Amino acid sequence: MLALKLENINKKYEKFHLKDISFELEKGYIMGFIGSNGAGKTTTLKSILNMIHVDSGEVSVFGQHFLGNEIKLKQDMGYTFGVAVFYMKRRVKQLSMVIKRFYTNWNDDTYAYYLKRFKIDEDKKVSELSEGMKVKYALTLALSHDAKLFILDEPTSGLDPVARDNLLELFQELVESGERSILFSTHITSDLEKCADYITYINNGIIIGSDTMDHFINTYKLVKGPLNKIEQIKNNLIAYKVNSFGFSGLMETALYTEYEGLTTEAPTLEDIMIYFARKEDNDEKLTV
Repeated sequence: MLALKLENINKKYEKFHLKDISFELEKGYIMGFIGSNGAGKTTTLKSILNMIHVDSGEVSVFGQHFLGNEIKLKQDMGYTFGVAVFYMKRRVKQLSMVIKRFYTNWNDDTYAYYLKRFKIDEDKKVSELSEGMKVKYALTLALSHDAKLFILDEPTSGLDPVARDNLLELFQELVESGERSILFSTHITSDLEKCADYITYINNGIIIGSDTMDHFINTYKLVKGPLNKIEQIKNNLIAYKVNSFGFSGLMETALYTEYEGLTTEAPTLEDIMIYFARKEDNDEKLTV
């Protein structure tokens, strides 16, 4: 069963256009949503939740159209945007008492369990929590009403490596039962290499690819060689860099054939993003 499906989502602003965004997230999996700043990640996530009104397209959650079922479906969803934002001067206990009234499935025992597990002090003001604890508090709220789909925008941003690693382990634990799914955006691609089952990559408002982690990585090759070899393959490269040892470039695996003197290796997610950004920069220079 699909936890989430986007079909041809479009949203046009004066200087930015989200173009025909389509991808699917199966139930019980983690999908990493990557792209440079301004690529359209947050706009897409807000489109899912109807926080912005799209020009066209459709979002389905658990097989139901989101528009028309928004209130019901949000009972089964948890979401945060950027660093978790709350009424900072309120105490955790006060804020939780307000939030719980909105959810018919709220369970006080579950709430108490995660408060204890995450070592969240209910008597503290939200402003007194660390950034990592704010994210864990947001997750506690979502888990307390038994959310099945989590939409998270940069949940690990600003966290130290230990806190990030702990959070990624929690994400993996949450989907183990096969009942929960997580879509989260991040620019820290190494986090996704630790925990994501699927990757969706957006660049300049367009989905470049959406697939399992392995298939997405295997779509591309990092090609390296001496400068005198670059003319043979330059037209097939997405983009390339020149260095003191020669060149390195990104190519679609389907376009690659063996060349004497060239070596290949699997790119990282970061490599793929960097070379696509370089291609975009080069394209812009050509149009000026």
